[in-house]
Amino acid sequence: MREAEVRALLLDPTTKTPVLLLKDRHSTKAMPIWIGEQEAMSIAIELQGHTFPRPLSHDLMKELLNTLGGNLERAVITSVKDDTYYASLVVRDAAGATRDIDARPSDAVALALRTQAPIFIEEAVFEKSAIESPFVEEEQFEEFVEKDLKLDEIRRLAAKDS
Repeated sequence: MREAEVRALLLDPTTKTPVLLLKDRHSTKAMPIWIGEQEAMSIAIELQGHTFPRPLSHDLMKELLNTLGGNLERAVITSVKDDTYYASLVVRDAAGATRDIDARPSDAVALALRTQAPIFIEEAVFEKSAIESPFVEEEQFEEFVEKDLKLDEIRRLAAKDS
């Protein structure tokens, strides 16, 4: 498994769909996942450190886990089938048992960010979907995302490999 971090939220210029960019912590590769607008908003709110007077869905999920004595051990992007990504939440319950709960990747990432749980990508998924990025330094990454990331090209290459 590859440990990943959220590196950017982008907007696909063709489809106007949000794209979550997960970067492998130990390489220059990154993996884009097209996600829904509501989930993108939830992730963006957490990344920016904003809070609301009433809990949003992912805040509620965090509170439920805490109240019931559980905790999110990790979020894992587990597979990709027909251009749809799948994930699981690895949750430790109050009795100490670990359970895998099926989730959409965007929900898994949103909850992981709120609980400071690590995000992982299964090796087979990463190998199929990751792109080699021309950045080594943080500044190069930021420039790559802002100026050079061609989501249309990534989508075309992903479709070609399917």
